Amino acid sequence: MIKLTNVSKSYGKSQVKAVDSLSLEIKDGEIFGFLGPNGAGKSTTIKMITGILSPGEGVIEVDGVNIAENPTLAKSYIGFVPDNHETYETLKGIEYLNFIGTMYSVEQTALKSRIAEYAELFQLTDALPNMISSYSHGMKQKLMVIATLIHDPKVWILDEPLTGLDPQSAYQLKQLMRKHADCGNTVFFSSHVIDV
Repeated sequence: MIKLTNVSKSYGKSQVKAVDSLSLEIKDGEIFGFLGPNGAGKSTTIKMITGILSPGEGVIEVDGVNIAENPTLAKSYIGFVPDNHETYETLKGIEYLNFIGTMYSVEQTALKSRIAEYAELFQLTDALPNMISSYSHGMKQKLMVIATLIHDPKVWILDEPLTGLDPQSAYQLKQLMRKHADCGNTVFFSSHVIDV
C-alpha cells in the first residue's frame, strides 16, 4: 500500500539529509508505527508520502501509484492528520467537514452518516455548529481525524496523532486505527513516545 525506495531529502543547500536512503514497504491491513525522537525525519518522511514535499531522491508509491507521476490520484487514496491543526478557523465544524467531503466527492448520504458516526464517537456532535476558532486544541485534533476519515481512505496517515487528546479519545482513535486496518486499509502513524 505504501512503498518507499531509496528516498532521501535535504533542506536547502544543507549537506545533512533529513531522510537518508529510506526504503520501506507497508502492506494492506497493517498498522505501521513510525517511531523516533524529535528531529529524526518522521514528519519529513510523512510529508513526502503525502506529496507535501518532494523527495530529493527515490520513488514513493501509494497503492501502486507513483506520487511524483500521478499526485492527484495518489493523494486521493490518503487521509492525513498533520501534527498541527491548521483548519479554516472562520468556518463552523460542520461546514469544514462538508467542504472536505465535497472535495473528495463523497456522496451526500454517506457523508452525513459518517460525520454523525464519527462526531458521536468523539463527543463532538454538539460542537459542530460552532466556529472552529472556538475549539480547544483537542477538539481541533478530533475534527481533523473526522475530516480524514469521511472519504474512507485506503491509507490513513497520522503524525503524532495522540497529542492533545484526552484518554477516552485516544482510546477511540486507537480503536479506529485497528478497525481501519482490519478492513484491509493501511494505517501509518508517527510517534516519539514508545508507549504509544
